[in-house]
Amino acid sequence: QVQLVESGGGLVQAGGSLRLSCAASGRTFSRYAMGWFRQAPGKEREFVAISWTGGNTYYTDSVKGRFTISRDNAKNTVYLQMNSLKPEDTAVYYCAANTPPFNWLVPNAYDYWGQGTQVTVSS
Repeated sequence: QVQLVESGGGLVQAGGSLRLSCAASGRTFSRYAMGWFRQAPGKEREFVAISWTGGNTYYTDSVKGRFTISRDNAKNTVYLQMNSLKPEDTAVYYCAANTPPFNWLVPNAYDYWGQGTQVTVSS
């Protein structure tokens, strides 16, 4: 069982930055692939980024070059550094976890989810 708790959301102007954190319980954090998803009002939850157990990362096209996912296995924490934020980045951001292999682009493939943190980007 893994519990995930996100933090770091807030209100920021376009062009600004935020860093989200997701703290995980348990002693096997390094064995989990950690993903970030987001859900805007009236839209489906969408994949943002993933950090694999071996350190590789992958991003959806709309955030490449602006967002950076990283993890600190010693702290059981995954981060999402978000720069050059745009109003269209406004959403509730969720972290999620699962052990590979799984269909990592699909929300239903993740076993564990955090409660979400609101990110609002004003124009």
